Amino acid sequence: MSLPADETQEWLEADGRGGFASGTVAGLRTRRYHALLLAATSPPTGRMVLVNGFDAWVETPDGQHAITSQRYTPGTIYPDGAWQVESFSADPWPRWHFRLADGCAVEQQIFIPAGTAAVALSWRVVEPGPPARLRLRPFLSGRDYHTLHRENAAFQHAPEVDGERLVWRPYPGVPATLSLANATYAPDPTWYRNFLYKEEQARGLDCTEDLASPGTLTWDLSAGEAIWILAADSAGAFPVDPAAHAVSTIAAWRAAERARRVHPTRLHRAAAAYVVQRRDGRTIIAGYPWFTDWGRDTFIALRGLCLAGERLTDARRILVAWADTVSEGMLPNRFPDQGEAPEFNSVDASLWYIVAVYEFLAAAGAAGLALPAAEARALRAAVDAILTGYTAGTRYGIRADADGLLRAGEAGVQLTWMDAKVGDWVVTPRIGKPVEVQALWLNALWIGGQTSERWADLLARGRAAFAERFWNAARRCLFDVVDCDHVAGTTDPSLRPNQVLAVGGLPLALLDGERAWQVVDAAEQHLWTPLGLRSLAPGETGYTPHYRGDARARDGGYHQGTAWPWLLGPFVEAWVRVRDGTPAAKRAARHRFLAPLLAHLDQAGIGHISEIADGDPPHTPRGCPFQAWSVGEALRLDRVVLAEEEA
Repeated sequence: MSLPADETQEWLEADGRGGFASGTVAGLRTRRYHALLLAATSPPTGRMVLVNGFDAWVETPDGQHAITSQRYTPGTIYPDGAWQVESFSADPWPRWHFRLADGCAVEQQIFIPAGTAAVALSWRVVEPGPPARLRLRPFLSGRDYHTLHRENAAFQHAPEVDGERLVWRPYPGVPATLSLANATYAPDPTWYRNFLYKEEQARGLDCTEDLASPGTLTWDLSAGEAIWILAADSAGAFPVDPAAHAVSTIAAWRAAERARRVHPTRLHRAAAAYVVQRRDGRTIIAGYPWFTDWGRDTFIALRGLCLAGERLTDARRILVAWADTVSEGMLPNRFPDQGEAPEFNSVDASLWYIVAVYEFLAAAGAAGLALPAAEARALRAAVDAILTGYTAGTRYGIRADADGLLRAGEAGVQLTWMDAKVGDWVVTPRIGKPVEVQALWLNALWIGGQTSERWADLLARGRAAFAERFWNAARRCLFDVVDCDHVAGTTDPSLRPNQVLAVGGLPLALLDGERAWQVVDAAEQHLWTPLGLRSLAPGETGYTPHYRGDARARDGGYHQGTAWPWLLGPFVEAWVRVRDGTPAAKRAARHRFLAPLLAHLDQAGIGHISEIADGDPPHTPRGCPFQAWSVGEALRLDRVVLAEEEA
């Protein structure tokens, strides 16, 4: 049985705490991460799925009409409510218009109030019609969001009942779930078995699940709007007034959300989903549905999401919070989901941090934002600690070499953004002196030199060595790595996109003139796709045209030809720079490069930009459908790089 194409389109409602609700436009859950109530128990981590979804039927004199769909093994779809979807809109929040077989029209809405571990749903008859009732059966689990649930005798179906309020406590240690609805509840505990998640199946992962359904909720749609609110117990309390009613609660939440969701562009609106709470500060979620906050991703994305997106206060809180995490000159690249120590396995995250601090201070100064003295000192101290640590030497062989360039890498460790690893196999180790790391390092020294002459000699030596050692005259572009595996004089000529950061994407360009033109031309001819730059040019050894298969196949191709939308930021900036940044060049770039990327806002993750895409046509979107640095760099292009000065 086939379904409408919108099964591949996904919606997202983020709660600002790391939790979210998500699903497909068709209503089918195709991922283990698709859920109604998915809460972060230690924001933004410790995510748990509490309410996975529901089945719903509208009953009219003509009969029972499903408005939901489920897929079960081996591929059976029942019921088939996707066929009732007449239209869908994501503005200001996900909204479906169902046209039932007897002509009855019903609207369904889902939204999350900002900063709240809760979700609000509603249904109403939108055109005069026959009497109608809505009957709904919730599906519950209470599991870590990466795992799957199985039928078991320990699940507690019976809720605590108090008027409109139900409270489910499925397992000890799992947050309780509040249900607030202007409905009639009837207990009817049962298990629904063998849900099949198509996207997990395609990724070669466990893909089936059993869910508990404790009973049914019933509304009389003829009497008015049906309201269902779900909330997670957070630190011993629900984010809903104990005396509140469903109708008044959703009315207040709607008013607040309509006022909040006023944004200049769709990219601004998407940006808001990624800036979330971390303890008393803020951080950036790298991507939904499976990433948390990563150092490298945070500092790349911040330039677009927060600086171009005019969220300077958020940028300040993020950068100040990360300033306290410097260790031996390095910033963590990842905070694990559950209680493990931070991972310091990135050579470039700390350097991106310095660039982000520099651009934040410039933006804050231009906006007249006064930075508290203690915070300004913390940022300067972090920058100095990074440069000092890298110069002296730190983990994984990272240190400034005699030529002024930065060497890095050890066997078995992935340090650059091309960081795929399968077991002990580091797919693209890039040990030595990677080209984009040198661009970042020299930019960091240049930024440090704005306030101290300490870095001037190292910067001068590094720039001279870069110009001499990285030019590949045979291919008229830059080597991807020199001194490979720390063997002096060796080079990696693979045609990759990392070299564009020597021309665009950073404050200081390391190339100009003919060489800059040739780098940009090589990238445009061999790497550019409408959804980003390929991570390896077609024809190169190891080029992988499609990102698919099991975990090993996917990770093996992650940086071997897969296209990355975030790379359009530095590439387009380089393309404009070599044309002297003229208004004509900016307009041409906007039409040629940015417009196709913005068309992607209506594919995959609705209103967002995917993590990656296939290197070969039709460049099918892959990976996370909602990716922070993809959105951030698109916003930076739109608002900064391609902005034309007013006359």
